[in-house]
Amino acid sequence: MLINMTDSHWDHEVRELLEDTFYYDPSEVDKVMDQYRASGSQELYVFEDQEEFIGIIGFTMDEQNQLVITELVIHPRERLKGYGRGIILETIVLKNPSRIITITDEDGADFFRNIGFQITGLPANEEGMEQFRCTYEVEIDAEEE
Repeated sequence: MLINMTDSHWDHEVRELLEDTFYYDPSEVDKVMDQYRASGSQELYVFEDQEEFIGIIGFTMDEQNQLVITELVIHPRERLKGYGRGIILETIVLKNPSRIITITDEDGADFFRNIGFQITGLPANEEGMEQFRCTYEVEIDAEEE
Protein backbone atom coordinates (compact mmCIF):
# COMPACT_ATOMS: atom_id res chain seq x y z
CA MET A 1 0.00 0.00 0.00
CA LEU A 2 1.31 3.44 -0.93
CA ILE A 3 1.15 6.10 1.79
CA ASN A 4 1.59 9.78 0.91
CA MET A 5 4.41 11.21 3.02
CA THR A 6 4.75 14.56 1.23
CA ASP A 7 3.01 16.65 3.88
CA SER A 8 3.23 14.34 6.86
CA HIS A 9 5.58 14.04 9.73
CA TRP A 10 8.46 11.93 8.51
CA ASP A 11 8.60 8.77 10.50
CA HIS A 12 11.97 7.57 11.78
CA GLU A 13 11.56 4.46 9.58
CA VAL A 14 11.24 6.60 6.43
CA ARG A 15 14.38 8.51 7.30
CA GLU A 16 16.19 5.26 8.07
CA LEU A 17 15.10 3.76 4.75
CA LEU A 18 16.49 6.75 2.87
CA GLU A 19 19.74 6.64 4.85
CA ASP A 20 20.23 2.88 4.51
CA THR A 21 19.44 2.55 0.86
CA PHE A 22 20.27 5.73 -0.95
CA TYR A 23 21.78 8.56 1.08
CA TYR A 24 24.68 7.72 3.36
CA ASP A 25 25.06 11.29 4.59
CA PRO A 26 22.35 12.37 7.08
CA SER A 27 22.62 15.96 5.82
CA GLU A 28 21.69 14.71 2.32
CA VAL A 29 18.59 13.04 3.77
CA ASP A 30 17.68 16.36 5.40
CA LYS A 31 18.04 18.12 2.03
CA VAL A 32 15.79 15.58 0.31
CA MET A 33 13.20 15.78 3.07
CA ASP A 34 13.20 19.60 2.99
CA GLN A 35 12.91 19.55 -0.81
CA TYR A 36 9.75 17.44 -0.71
CA ARG A 37 8.23 19.49 2.12
CA ALA A 38 8.89 22.82 0.38
CA SER A 39 7.89 21.85 -3.15
CA GLY A 40 4.32 22.15 -4.25
CA SER A 41 4.87 19.80 -7.17
CA GLN A 42 6.93 16.93 -5.74
CA GLU A 43 5.22 13.98 -4.07
CA LEU A 44 6.74 11.28 -1.90
CA TYR A 45 5.11 7.95 -1.07
CA VAL A 46 6.28 5.09 1.09
CA PHE A 47 5.28 1.53 0.24
CA GLU A 48 4.16 -0.47 3.25
CA ASP A 49 3.72 -4.24 3.32
CA GLN A 50 2.73 -6.13 6.48
CA GLU A 51 3.26 -2.98 8.59
CA GLU A 52 6.84 -2.57 7.35
CA PHE A 53 8.19 0.19 5.12
CA ILE A 54 9.66 -1.53 2.06
CA GLY A 55 10.37 1.27 -0.39
CA ILE A 56 9.91 4.88 -1.41
CA ILE A 57 8.88 6.57 -4.64
CA GLY A 58 9.22 10.28 -5.24
CA PHE A 59 7.97 12.02 -8.36
CA THR A 60 6.48 15.06 -10.04
CA MET A 61 3.64 15.28 -12.54
CA ASP A 62 4.34 17.71 -15.38
CA GLU A 63 1.92 19.71 -17.53
CA GLN A 64 1.77 16.89 -20.14
CA ASN A 65 0.58 14.39 -17.49
CA GLN A 66 4.01 12.74 -17.43
CA LEU A 67 5.16 11.24 -14.15
CA VAL A 68 8.85 11.98 -13.59
CA ILE A 69 10.38 9.65 -10.99
CA THR A 70 12.98 11.39 -8.82
CA GLU A 71 13.40 8.64 -6.21
CA LEU A 72 12.75 4.92 -6.27
CA VAL A 73 14.30 3.17 -3.29
CA ILE A 74 13.76 -0.40 -2.12
CA HIS A 75 15.22 -1.63 1.16
CA PRO A 76 18.25 -3.83 0.34
CA ARG A 77 16.82 -6.96 1.97
CA GLU A 78 13.61 -6.58 -0.08
CA ARG A 79 15.20 -6.21 -3.52
CA LEU A 80 14.56 -8.72 -6.31
CA LYS A 81 11.13 -9.54 -4.86
CA GLY A 82 9.01 -7.47 -7.27
CA TYR A 83 8.45 -4.50 -4.96
CA GLY A 84 9.93 -1.93 -7.36
CA ARG A 85 7.62 -3.02 -10.17
CA GLY A 86 4.70 -3.15 -7.73
CA ILE A 87 5.33 0.38 -6.50
CA ILE A 88 5.39 1.66 -10.08
CA LEU A 89 2.15 -0.18 -10.92
CA GLU A 90 0.41 1.23 -7.82
CA THR A 91 1.65 4.70 -8.75
CA ILE A 92 0.19 4.31 -12.26
CA VAL A 93 -3.19 3.41 -10.76
CA LEU A 94 -2.98 6.31 -8.30
CA LYS A 95 -1.86 9.08 -10.69
CA ASN A 96 -2.94 7.80 -14.15
CA PRO A 97 0.01 9.31 -16.08
CA SER A 98 0.36 9.19 -19.86
CA ARG A 99 4.09 8.44 -19.59
CA ILE A 100 6.68 7.71 -16.91
CA ILE A 101 10.20 9.09 -17.19
CA THR A 102 13.31 8.81 -15.04
CA ILE A 103 17.04 9.42 -15.40
CA THR A 104 19.24 6.80 -13.75
CA ASP A 105 22.56 4.98 -13.77
CA GLU A 106 23.35 1.65 -15.44
CA ASP A 107 21.99 -0.52 -12.61
CA GLY A 108 18.77 1.47 -12.53
CA ALA A 109 18.48 1.26 -16.31
CA ASP A 110 18.72 -2.54 -16.11
CA PHE A 111 15.84 -2.61 -13.61
CA PHE A 112 13.65 -0.31 -15.72
CA ARG A 113 14.46 -2.23 -18.92
CA ASN A 114 13.38 -5.47 -17.24
CA ILE A 115 9.94 -4.03 -16.44
CA GLY A 116 9.27 -2.69 -19.93
CA PHE A 117 10.80 0.79 -20.09
CA GLN A 118 12.60 2.02 -23.22
CA ILE A 119 16.19 3.02 -22.43
CA THR A 120 18.19 5.80 -24.11
CA GLY A 121 21.82 6.58 -23.29
CA LEU A 122 22.68 10.14 -22.25
CA PRO A 123 25.98 11.97 -21.83
CA ALA A 124 27.81 11.33 -18.56
CA ASN A 125 26.92 13.56 -15.62
CA GLU A 126 29.33 15.97 -13.86
CA GLU A 127 30.91 13.09 -11.93
CA GLY A 128 31.53 11.17 -15.16
CA MET A 129 28.83 8.55 -14.47
CA GLU A 130 26.94 7.20 -17.46
CA GLN A 131 23.27 8.23 -17.41
CA PHE A 132 20.18 6.73 -19.02
CA ARG A 133 16.73 8.10 -19.76
CA CYS A 134 14.06 5.47 -19.07
CA THR A 135 10.60 5.97 -20.58
CA TYR A 136 7.38 4.00 -20.30
CA GLU A 137 4.28 4.83 -22.35
CA VAL A 138 1.29 4.01 -20.17
CA GLU A 139 -1.41 2.20 -22.12
CA ILE A 140 -5.03 2.99 -21.36
CA ASP A 141 -7.32 -0.04 -21.18
CA ALA A 142 -10.17 0.09 -23.70
CA GLU A 143 -12.57 -0.60 -20.82
CA GLU A 144 -11.49 2.60 -19.07
CA GLU A 145 -12.11 4.88 -22.06
